[in-house]
Amino acid sequence: MQGEGGDAQQIVLTPELLLGAYAAGVFPMAEGRHAAAIGWYDPQRRGILPLDALHIPARLRRSVRAQIYDVTFNRDFAAVIRGCADARAETWINDDIIALYTETHRRGFAHSVEVRDRACGTIVGGLYGIALGGAFFGESMFSRARDASKIGFVHLAARLRARGFALWDAQFVNPHLLQF
Repeated sequence: MQGEGGDAQQIVLTPELLLGAYAAGVFPMAEGRHAAAIGWYDPQRRGILPLDALHIPARLRRSVRAQIYDVTFNRDFAAVIRGCADARAETWINDDIIALYTETHRRGFAHSVEVRDRACGTIVGGLYGIALGGAFFGESMFSRARDASKIGFVHLAARLRARGFALWDAQFVNPHLLQF
């Protein structure tokens, strides 16, 4: 953004700006894990998950029923967002994004799902996103153990349905989400 005299102006990212952006259908992503630049995105094709008709593959249903993990909500947002940032060699989650979503979580709009190994209590997967009105906007997920993030995903779907959510926006369409 150019200001008077041609100087670039830095937009201050706040929870209020973030929530306004989600309400308008856009969301921020950093250009890279260590990049300072953050862009705003509005994909032409959105990944909308049907809460009332979500398809859970049979093998995943068996994994959920086996209760091999403990699933909690909003107990360790910091660990989940860091797990998402650290799960890939290159990511859109930089320190500014982490700080922004952590503050938004503190204000009650960003939420996490933690999936823990039952034996040791270590977080082995999770996901986070923004809840705004009757919509949930999924941001990222990670897994360090088989089906961990998927099991968190299934538990989140049940929670969203139980609480009357109408929309689950996964932002982008990808092969992982197409199975659902």
